[in-house]
Amino acid sequence: MVDRNLSLTATVRRERARLMNFIRRRVRNPMDAEDILQEVLYSFVEAFRLPNSVEHASAWLYQVARNRIIDRFRKRREELLGDADWSYDAQDIRLDLVLPPMEAGPEAEYARAALMRALHDALDELPAEQRDVFIAHEIEGRSFRDLGVQANVSVNTLLARKRYAVIYLRSRLRAAYEELED
Repeated sequence: MVDRNLSLTATVRRERARLMNFIRRRVRNPMDAEDILQEVLYSFVEAFRLPNSVEHASAWLYQVARNRIIDRFRKRREELLGDADWSYDAQDIRLDLVLPPMEAGPEAEYARAALMRALHDALDELPAEQRDVFIAHEIEGRSFRDLGVQANVSVNTLLARKRYAVIYLRSRLRAAYEELED
């Protein structure tokens, strides 16, 4: 039993720093990265105590870490897709919160690319007035006041156009998210 505990301790000490670096490269939030590391190490200790314990500890740790990162990504995506998160906010729809972070790994990179394609396709389907207001305000960061002066249109008209654009785009992005989950 003492030999098994020493082996467990040695493995954790040897792999902890590298495993944390692996997780941090894929998870933006340092607190989330630490949580994932703790979950992985806890699972390792639990698995190590089983009669048929882990044979290839390093490979096992990285596979469990990948799975935890994916689980965290899916959970975050589900939270973002909740009904409350899809309510309209005329000032900011926060595409950066809906799209997976770039540094979250290959699965997130694929999902981000697929969602960006869906966004571009959906933007092409919008009426020109809605698309122009959405792009100018949301992507280019221009104010409604400046847009109104330039186009000689009231701010309320621009808000309404963006609102319709956002409702349509969210509907399309939701469908794209659901497609990615399957």
